[in-house]
Amino acid sequence: MRQRPHRNLQRSHAEQLRLFGTPWARAGLAAMVVVFLVLPTVVRDDFWLSVLIYVGITAVGAIGLNLLTGYCGQISLGHAFFIGAGAYVTARVGGDLGLPLPLWLAAAALTGAVLGGLIGPFALRLRGNYLAIVTLGLIFIGEHLWRNLTGVTGGNSGTAVTAKPALGPVDLGALEIAGEEYSRNQGWFWLVWGMVALVALLAKNLVRTRPGRALQAIRDRDQAAEVIGVRAGRYKVGAFMISSAIAAMAGALFGSYQQFVSPDEWNLLLSIQYIAIIIVGGLGTIFGSVLGALFVGALPALIDRYSEVIPGVQTSVGDDGFISVFALNQAIFGVLIVLFLVFEPLGLAGIWLRIKAYFRAWPFSY
Repeated sequence: MRQRPHRNLQRSHAEQLRLFGTPWARAGLAAMVVVFLVLPTVVRDDFWLSVLIYVGITAVGAIGLNLLTGYCGQISLGHAFFIGAGAYVTARVGGDLGLPLPLWLAAAALTGAVLGGLIGPFALRLRGNYLAIVTLGLIFIGEHLWRNLTGVTGGNSGTAVTAKPALGPVDLGALEIAGEEYSRNQGWFWLVWGMVALVALLAKNLVRTRPGRALQAIRDRDQAAEVIGVRAGRYKVGAFMISSAIAAMAGALFGSYQQFVSPDEWNLLLSIQYIAIIIVGGLGTIFGSVLGALFVGALPALIDRYSEVIPGVQTSVGDDGFISVFALNQAIFGVLIVLFLVFEPLGLAGIWLRIKAYFRAWPFSY
C-alpha cells in the first residue's frame, strides 16, 4: 500500500510553490508596500524622486532582458532598439491620438512583441556571440530609422511625447487625493513602481510555470531539452517577443515621463547598461533585475549630478580633467561587468541568497 507524504512535507512543498509562503516573506511584502506608499510623501526632493523613477523604468526593461538572457540564455545587445520603438509609438499613440495610459502602454507592448517576433527566428540557428552580433546590428538599424523617419520620430531634432499618465479620470501626473495635491514626480513614482511590481509578479509566475522551466532547460542544454520534448524554436521566439514587449513598455514609460526623446538616447551604451544591470543584479533572477537597476541604473544620474566633485571628470569643454561624464559611465559599466563576472557570477541576488541561507542555518552555518 502506497503511503501518503507526511503533512509537514506537503505543507513545506506548498509553501515553496507560493510566492510569499513564509511569514518572513509576507512581512517583507508588507514592508515593501508600506515603503511604496509612504516614500514619495517623505522624499519630496524632485531630484531623488526622479532618480527613483528612472531606476524603476530601468528595472522594468531589465526584467525583460533577464527573461531572455538570464532564463533563456539568448544574448541580446539590441535591447535599446525595442526601448526606443516603445517610446516613439507612445509619442504617436498617446500623444497625437490622445489615448489613455492603458492603451498606449498596450500599443507599445504590442509593437515590441511584433518586432521581437521578427527578430526571434534568428535565434533558432544562432547562439552566443553570433546572436549577440546580430542583435547588435539592431542598434545601427534603429539609429538609421530614428534619424530618417522624421514623420514618426522627428529625425535628429527628436520629438515631444505628450502622452498623459491617466487612468480614466485620474491623472497621475497631477494627482489629487482627498483634497491633497501631489507633485508630478510623486504620482509618477507610484505609477512606475506599481508597474515594476506588476511586471515582476507576472515574470516570476511565468518562470515558475512549464514555459519558464522550458526556457531554463533551453538555456542549460538546448539539445537535451529538445530530446525530452521541449520545442526550443517556439520558446526562443516567444522569449524574444515577451522580452521585447516589456522593453517597449519601459520605453513608453521613459518617453512619457521625460516628455521628449531623440535618436541619441537609443545607443549601444544603453544596451550595455542593461547587460551590466542583469549581470550585477543576478542572471536568472527577477528580483536581481530590480537590485541591479537600483545599483547600476542610478549611477548615470548621480555621476551627472556630482560630476563637479569627482576628481578628473571633465564637466564641459575646456575644463580640466582627463575623462568625460559619458566616458566615465562607459568605464564604470565595463568594470562592473568584469568584476561581477569574475568574482561574483551570481550577482547581488547570489549575495542575498547566501545571507539568507546563512541565517536560516544559524547557529550551524559556517
